[in-house]
Amino acid sequence: MKIYHPFARSLVTVRSWPFFIDLGVAFCGLALFFCVLNTARYWMTTATPVIPISHSISALPMYAVYSVTRIGIAYLLSLVFAIAYGYTAVYNPRIEGWMVAVLDILQSIPVLSFLPPIVLAMVSLIPGRQLGIELAVIFLIFTGQVWNLAFSFYSSLKTIPQEMIEASRIYRYSPWQRFWQLEMPFAAIGLVWNSIVSVAGGWFALMLCEMFTMGDRNFQLPGLGSYMQSAAESNDITGLFSGIGVIVLIVVATDQLVWRPLIAWSDKFKFEQVESADRATSPILELLRRSRLSLLPGQLWMRIEEPVYRRLARTRACQVVEPIDNDSDKRKGSVFFWAFVVAIVIAGAWAVMQALVMLRSVTWADLRGLLAGALATFMRVNASLLISALWTIPAGVAIGFNQRLARIVQPFAQVLASVPASAFYPVLLLGLLKIGGGLGISSIALMLLGTQWYILFNVIAGAMSIPSDLKEVTRLYGFTRYQRWTRLILPGIFPYLITGMVTASGGAWNASVMVEYAHVKTGIIQTVGLGAEISSATDAGKFPIILLATILISLLVVTMNRLIWRRLYRLAETRYKLEG
Repeated sequence: MKIYHPFARSLVTVRSWPFFIDLGVAFCGLALFFCVLNTARYWMTTATPVIPISHSISALPMYAVYSVTRIGIAYLLSLVFAIAYGYTAVYNPRIEGWMVAVLDILQSIPVLSFLPPIVLAMVSLIPGRQLGIELAVIFLIFTGQVWNLAFSFYSSLKTIPQEMIEASRIYRYSPWQRFWQLEMPFAAIGLVWNSIVSVAGGWFALMLCEMFTMGDRNFQLPGLGSYMQSAAESNDITGLFSGIGVIVLIVVATDQLVWRPLIAWSDKFKFEQVESADRATSPILELLRRSRLSLLPGQLWMRIEEPVYRRLARTRACQVVEPIDNDSDKRKGSVFFWAFVVAIVIAGAWAVMQALVMLRSVTWADLRGLLAGALATFMRVNASLLISALWTIPAGVAIGFNQRLARIVQPFAQVLASVPASAFYPVLLLGLLKIGGGLGISSIALMLLGTQWYILFNVIAGAMSIPSDLKEVTRLYGFTRYQRWTRLILPGIFPYLITGMVTASGGAWNASVMVEYAHVKTGIIQTVGLGAEISSATDAGKFPIILLATILISLLVVTMNRLIWRRLYRLAETRYKLEG
């Protein structure tokens, strides 16, 4: 018998693809390394608050590297903070209500309210280095990304089915095992989709953070945000659309290289009894799975994880099954808890004293203007929420139920959510004002650009998380469209919808600083609103007005939280909680 292919050419052909995949992954890693090295070298230079922005197209690649680095670092910080904050709130009932209220307040405070203290603190913390200014900008982007992630993780932990929690106790899971094998997988779908809208929010805030004025000081950093803002102010249409084109390319590449693989990967964590025939797929994820380099993170993590599990197996928590209703440990106050409470009270008292000293310069005329602005902005925020929900709920359900439609629509929605709408605000404002209705009505249309995506992406995540077996049951029993919506869809997406509405409310408050006050070629256009008050006070360096406007926003948000959102969260974790 003669062997024609003694070296098994077919096997060589099969094994050649992983080599090229490994080579591509290695090149990507090398490019990332040099980008980080170049960025770090720039950050360690002497502090230069105002850096000239070149309108040359050849400068866009380096500006893109700087902006992507800032957004990426801010997102990683946001993810870590969101997980830690949500976990702490869920497992500490004593302070849970306070933590949720604080989170709701912080996500509603506009970025410009954080701007003065953060910039001054970071520049003073690292004097003489560009790193201080860069950290201030990264932290400002962080404030535009983190809140919906924290709400998503908190909501996911509160809606874990009770039988899964009981099973983790019966099998003596330690907190570490429960976190990685139950809580993180259950929250994965919501975190992935909220990560998409968080990064989109980072692009949205980029123009505010990379180029701004604070009193008599100007700050201008190299990046796509400052490039587009500079092009918009100088009426450089070519530069403006070139910057938008680069952002679109980055968003599409991120969608295909990062988000689409993560969506396909997180689909395996869907809570269902029967595997769905229509699953999310990603060619990039399949290629990475064939790469030998993709095994390295798993092997490294296994070497770290295994010793941890061995130690945890000897602890009392893994050897004794605790009663499910045993809350005695939770009721006992600890020294650390009371020390923390005392520290918070002292810090709060000091902050109140400092605020009272600062607010002494506020006149009654300023207060009346702020109260009128608070009422006007409150009405605009709720109007934008209602209008957003009317179209995002049916659209999000349609996308979440149809994987083929999701693969087509999701990149377009991500691009629209990521392109900084603030670049078009001057043009859109002038166009809407010519149509009629005034800036007060036109600002609602502009505010939709900062609110609707939070609801849309959360509804998509909720629709995708509905178990396939429940969908099949509705088909087998011949549910009408009305019955499917009232018995399956709306209860299934309800926790995600509430998260989207809460974060969209914060997005609307943040967008108010841009839609109610704008610099245009003919001067300044503004209307009555808290956003306009904050923007004008930031330009003039009036810190007491910024502080008082922030306090008013906090009071409005706390009122809404107590009357509406907290009750709806309670409803989501009791009546509309998915059980097996």
